[in-house]
Amino acid sequence: MYPVRDNAHSRQTPVVTYTLIALNVIIYLWDRNGALLGPSVVFSDLTMKPRDVVAAVTGHGDWKAMTTLFTSLFLHGNLTHLIGNLIFLLTFGENVEAAMGPARYTVMYLFWGLFASVAHVLVLASSGVPTLGASGAIGGVLGAYFLLFPANRITLIVFPFLFWPVEVAAWILLSLWFLWQIIFPQQGVANWAHAGGFLAGMLTVIIAGGPQRLLRGKQFSFDHD
Repeated sequence: MYPVRDNAHSRQTPVVTYTLIALNVIIYLWDRNGALLGPSVVFSDLTMKPRDVVAAVTGHGDWKAMTTLFTSLFLHGNLTHLIGNLIFLLTFGENVEAAMGPARYTVMYLFWGLFASVAHVLVLASSGVPTLGASGAIGGVLGAYFLLFPANRITLIVFPFLFWPVEVAAWILLSLWFLWQIIFPQQGVANWAHAGGFLAGMLTVIIAGGPQRLLRGKQFSFDHD
């Protein structure tokens, strides 16, 4: 199941969102020496391992492990991982960027990613499994969207029913997405990073004054049935 679009559109071009998408694609290809498939080659040592981060914080490991809290946000395990994350970022990032403004959105995206990484480390402090992907930061985008645009309509494609898209209210979809991370954690998926990023996105909107303040003076057009 993938979201493909929402029914609200900003008048401004989401430059930061497009740049983040391009950056993730470039790093993915660079990491594989230009190949679409295959394992990480160039940046495999920049993935995050929770136990290494904990060791660095407590003074028992290499401090460089701390940098992986950020570097891991731009790495992906495979093509499916990359495409799935970027679909979510493209669908929800446009309007969150419009609401926050490009500069604040850029800073917040990195903060959401850092918050998500820390949440993952706190829950799985002893894990040596490499963690990577933009989904924690994108979880922050989803959390911000949840408070900013709860009534927007999201069009979904549910495999294998590609020709029967489903439309659902954003608050329903994102509530289910968040609860899924908590109730049904999946093996090999950083569910706590997703949930942590989501909560960080919500917290950002609240601290910034709430939806009314962030959306004041912003104009959006809406699709009509």
